[in-house]
Amino acid sequence: MEKATPAVAFCFFVNRLLDAEPWARERLARFAGEAVELALAPLPPVRVTIVEGGHLQAGGDAPSLTLRLGPGALFALARSEEEFLRAVEVSGNARLAQEVASLARHLRLDVEEELSRLVGDVAAHRLAGAARDFAAWQVDAAKRVATAAADFLAEETRLLVRREEQAGHARAVTELHDALARLEKRIERLG
Repeated sequence: MEKATPAVAFCFFVNRLLDAEPWARERLARFAGEAVELALAPLPPVRVTIVEGGHLQAGGDAPSLTLRLGPGALFALARSEEEFLRAVEVSGNARLAQEVASLARHLRLDVEEELSRLVGDVAAHRLAGAARDFAAWQVDAAKRVATAAADFLAEETRLLVRREEQAGHARAVTELHDALARLEKRIERLG
C-alpha cells in the first residue's frame, strides 16, 4: 500500500479527471516516462511521473519540467493558457509545459456527477445547486460589503473621493491651467 503523501493525493485527483477524459490521457501519454515537479509556496513541491496510458504516478527521477506557481497562477489559468504560463516560472520541456497548461485549463471535475455516485442524482443536483447558491451569496455579500465600505469612506469620512468628483476637479484644474496660459499670453502682448 502506498503511503499517503501530497504527491499521491495529487495523482489520485488528476487520475480521476483523466479517467473521465480519454482524449486527455492520449495527449499526456506522448510524454510517458517524463517527470514533472509542481511547486506552490509554501507547500512542499510535488513530483509526479507520467506513465504509459497517460496517467500520473507519484515520485520520479529528475524532473524534465519544473513549474513554480506564483500567487496569481490559478487566476491566470482561468483567463488563458498564455497568461497561466506567464504567471508560472517554467524550466524544462516547453512542449510538456504547454500540454500541462492546456490540460489544466480544460479538465474540470464534475462535482455533481461525483456526488450522484454517493447520494443519487436528485440529491446530488440539489446539493450542487445549494453549493452554487451559497457561493453566489458569498460573492454578492462581499460586493455589498465593499460597496458599503467605499460609500462610508467617501461620504462619511471623506477619505476617498468618488470618480465623478475627481473628474470634476481634474476638469477645473485643466480649465484653470488654460486660463492662466491665456493670461500669460495677454501679459506678454502688453509688455
